[in-house]
Amino acid sequence: MLMLRYQDGDMSAFESLYQAHKGPLFRYFVRQLDDPQLAEDLYQEVWSKVIKAAGSYQPNAKFTTWLYKIAHNLIIDHVRAVKPVDLFSDTNSTEEPFEAQIESTQHQPDGDLEQQQKSSILKRCIALLPAVQKEALLLNIEMGFTAAVIGEIAGASIEATKSRIRYANQGLKTCVNQHWQQV
Repeated sequence: MLMLRYQDGDMSAFESLYQAHKGPLFRYFVRQLDDPQLAEDLYQEVWSKVIKAAGSYQPNAKFTTWLYKIAHNLIIDHVRAVKPVDLFSDTNSTEEPFEAQIESTQHQPDGDLEQQQKSSILKRCIALLPAVQKEALLLNIEMGFTAAVIGEIAGASIEATKSRIRYANQGLKTCVNQHWQQV
């Protein structure tokens, strides 16, 4: 309804849409790209596309689904334009090794140490997931989207989306367990 009101010229409707989606949408970009500046650029581009498409917007799906499909497509376009290889893989990473990240938390107070180590392991393991699994997992867990909605956003069947979520959960569990045992 808000997008239709904005389409009719109601600027407060756009402000309501923006306020409702700004935090989760920005986090989606940051977690997918692990580059805050690029995330900001693509985030702004999504809203630019929403403004440009307002006149032709048709409520065929929920606004949130439409918004995240735009975001998904921008990430795919960026990945294709920048590098033909998977930007989300760990190869050629300039980040410090996983073990060094864990060791760097060793100097924290005991009360925070375990929590920081768990957080570091989880973030790193999520970053190591294949891009399609990472996206499906984050949209499912963080945004609460169903497999059907995620499939619509990513252009995948519901069964493929369910598999992505399942494999992401399995990979994440294996990675976290493996690295937690090392700590």
